[in-house]
Amino acid sequence: MPTTTTAQLRTAIEVLNKLAERLNEQAAHSVIQMPESRLGDDYATRIESRTIEQTTRIETVAAQLKSWREEILQQQKQSISIHV
Repeated sequence: MPTTTTAQLRTAIEVLNKLAERLNEQAAHSVIQMPESRLGDDYATRIESRTIEQTTRIETVAAQLKSWREEILQQQKQSISIHV
């Protein structure tokens, strides 16, 4: 299995950040479209709650990818300093 590069990890992190941004935008748009009623308020609350849950998961994965990317960069720096 090929090794993941730091560029691939950076791209994955950027994609996840864009996904979280898009989810927040869609949620905001959906909430605005809800009618001013008890049912509309209930739906808006569910949308906001689900969006927070999803973006939290995305942020957790992005943070792990950032950590792995930093580890790879540190290993590369150590490898270069050993060879010099």
